Amino acid sequence: MFLQANRRRARTAAVGAVAAAALLAGCSGGGGSGASDETLVVYTGQSGDYQANFNPYSPSVLEGPGTIFEPLFFYNLTKDEEPAPRLGTEYSWNEDGTELSVSLRDDVTWSDGEKFTADDVVFTLDMITKHPTMNGTGYRGKAEVVDDTHVKVTFDKPSFMEGPQVLGRIWIVPEHIWGEIEDPSKDVMKKPVGTGPFALDSFKAQAFTLKANAGYWDGEPAVKKIRYLSLSGNQAGADALAAGKIDWQTGPVPDIQNVEKNYPGYKAITVPMNQTVLMTCAATDKGCKGPQTDQAVRKAIYHALDRTQINKLAFQGTSFPISPGFALPERDKALISDDLEQQLAPMEPDTAQAAEVLEDAGYRKNGEGIYAKDGEPLEMTVKVVTGWTDYITAVDTMGQQLKKAGIKVTAQQLSWNEWSDARGQGEFELLIDSLYQGPAPDPYYLYNYFFSSATTAKVGEAANPNFSRWTDETVDQALDELKEISREDTAERQKRFDTIQTAIEKGMPYIPVLTGGTTSEYNAEKFTGWPTEDDMYAFPAVWSRPDHSQIFMNLKPAE
Repeated sequence: MFLQANRRRARTAAVGAVAAAALLAGCSGGGGSGASDETLVVYTGQSGDYQANFNPYSPSVLEGPGTIFEPLFFYNLTKDEEPAPRLGTEYSWNEDGTELSVSLRDDVTWSDGEKFTADDVVFTLDMITKHPTMNGTGYRGKAEVVDDTHVKVTFDKPSFMEGPQVLGRIWIVPEHIWGEIEDPSKDVMKKPVGTGPFALDSFKAQAFTLKANAGYWDGEPAVKKIRYLSLSGNQAGADALAAGKIDWQTGPVPDIQNVEKNYPGYKAITVPMNQTVLMTCAATDKGCKGPQTDQAVRKAIYHALDRTQINKLAFQGTSFPISPGFALPERDKALISDDLEQQLAPMEPDTAQAAEVLEDAGYRKNGEGIYAKDGEPLEMTVKVVTGWTDYITAVDTMGQQLKKAGIKVTAQQLSWNEWSDARGQGEFELLIDSLYQGPAPDPYYLYNYFFSSATTAKVGEAANPNFSRWTDETVDQALDELKEISREDTAERQKRFDTIQTAIEKGMPYIPVLTGGTTSEYNAEKFTGWPTEDDMYAFPAVWSRPDHSQIFMNLKPAE
């Protein structure tokens, strides 16, 4: 629903410079970013044609969360601070955490001129309740209108942890439009109407443009247009950056440590946040098929990876260690469980341990040196987006490493659309992607998104975002209990985190690779107001929603 890829990591890819130059030449005949001084040109890593989908609750949403459709509040996931008001102005809980009261703005209109009211908020919350594939937060409350500017959400039991999700990760949509749609979970919303700072201006298969909302409640943004380009790869992105044709991209460029030297006028910022994994379709009871459904195979892959080499060859040393319990090693250091077998995934391979895991599970090497069981060799494909060269390099490197451990994996490159559909429907054995964080700096949200039975589905149905389809009753119970516990009660919270992390480490539906160092390159000469290490007011990734919308609104053309 609020996808990273949907919040997916924007990556750039290898491509011929001639093709890139031809596409970029179509942006403008001028210099700079190839657009007017008030137009921000961005590259999110899209390769191949865009397909219009502005439904913020779709697993394949193109754009909209934060920019077109707003949350009630904005939570900065890089630091623990009070959220910034968006459509909401104030909120409060009752004493036992079963009732959340929200005050709304009374000066907001939808981009078609209709007035925004509490009815739209309640309609949105009811809608995602009725359509489980739209309910990526696992929301289970009941909303009611108090009056035009006040909403009350009640829960059956204490639900303090639900606050940032309801307030910061649900995109409010207009009842007068969406109420007429028979199945909003499947509508791609080609003509979106929102309250956000931007609206859809034009759409083409290779580029689309958002325009500033002149009637935005907080004033028209200084950035008048945002132009999204589809390029075919890493070299194209680097060439575009060198030519000053794009103003912001999140992803790798050659010699990433020296952006300011190699790309005059540009700066770079790296933030360790999202966790690179090999996703596995893990649950046979949900319809998953393939060797990766065996827990022993997943654990063997985990042990056989040389993460130091992967970081060097694929990520230019910008990634960091990862915990198999998926709490962030730096931000969540105090929450990493002492009960884990390994608090951090080993950076060096342990092929002996991988072999022991497989052989204990009944696997034996065949004549080609590949482990097999019941006549079926350990051969799997890893789906990756064509042009995401850092991920492609990572998968190719893993393939070489795993072959030494008797496991054969092969990269299967797909268009972003094909890859996204396969991920959502569970039509994969292995798939490389990142797990993203929630609305507040707390690992609870990542667990609730990617490991909960409430956010998954059978193969062939849209999962959002528990793509592995793996679930565990003890994890579900611990998540339910965490909702009721105040964040100040660290001892009780830690007991549940211990349960969740040890279950995840044992089951390993997402095989930990590295904590990705998310690097953005941006045109500091053309626009001011970018996040910095001293003022990290939003997570600076062009694909991170709604963080990117906060940045868009903060930018101003340089004088």
